[in-house]
Amino acid sequence: MLKSNILLLITAAIWGSAFVAQRVGMDYIGPFTYSGIRFLIGGLALIPIAMWIKHWQAKQLAKGVVRNHEPKEGGAGLIRASLICGVVLFAGVTLQQVAMVYTTAGKGGFITSLYIVLVPIMGLAFKQRAGAGVWLGAFIALVGLYLLSIKSDFTLSYGDFLMLIGAFFWAAHVLVIGWVAPKYDPVVLSILQFLICGVLSMGGAVIYETIVWADVMLAMDSILYAALMSTGVAYTLQVVAQQNAKASHAAIILSSEAMFAVLAGWLILDEVLTVRGLWGCAFIMTGMLISQLLPELRLRRLTNNVS
Repeated sequence: MLKSNILLLITAAIWGSAFVAQRVGMDYIGPFTYSGIRFLIGGLALIPIAMWIKHWQAKQLAKGVVRNHEPKEGGAGLIRASLICGVVLFAGVTLQQVAMVYTTAGKGGFITSLYIVLVPIMGLAFKQRAGAGVWLGAFIALVGLYLLSIKSDFTLSYGDFLMLIGAFFWAAHVLVIGWVAPKYDPVVLSILQFLICGVLSMGGAVIYETIVWADVMLAMDSILYAALMSTGVAYTLQVVAQQNAKASHAAIILSSEAMFAVLAGWLILDEVLTVRGLWGCAFIMTGMLISQLLPELRLRRLTNNVS
């Protein structure tokens, strides 16, 4: 359990610091170009990792560590699921990447992390129940968003607004993944959705941007960090860690991604949040934790009462 939690914490640190890489990349190339190259490299880099995971799972199955291992579906159904996931991912990624031109890595990390609260609320459309803890957490996170991003004239900056809309797409992506993942191999699904997102982003780059190879090379360090570390390494660590970690623990640990985004922005880009902004971050983090912890505590209490 401790090993899994440490791996999840490393995953959150990589994802959080990737906001800095995304921010730096915008100094040289457009958001579509950055996302296109990032996800094409990331998807291709996952192929050998997928082969290793398959080999590892086969060994675990042979040892009897994994039981009731059922083969996943493939074919046309997998392609359709990958297209849906890839399109939703493309929407979230595009909004996030464009927003990074106008906002800081730290604020981007915290606003994006609101998807953790939005998932159960948006799940109401799929007849998923949201308890009092979720609503309380959402309210506290909303107060945090106000402190972090709302100006004196009660408006959001352009970058923060795009990041907030993107959070809804990240929440939708979580819901879609939750719907299709049980049917298909999650690693293969990830590879295909990353490649689809990359192709769509490159299409946007061709239409809306001018791709200059020299500028791409200037941004290549930040692209490779986001593509290989955030996509390949972090994803692999998450898959391995969640074999043994509790889902509630995993969600809480991964939510620390936002704090790592602020820390990385401060250390690398000299980004500084105001006291008001720091309070906003604290409220958002509290709201996220409450939305995760209270439903879990209520479930445990009900289980204990039944037993």
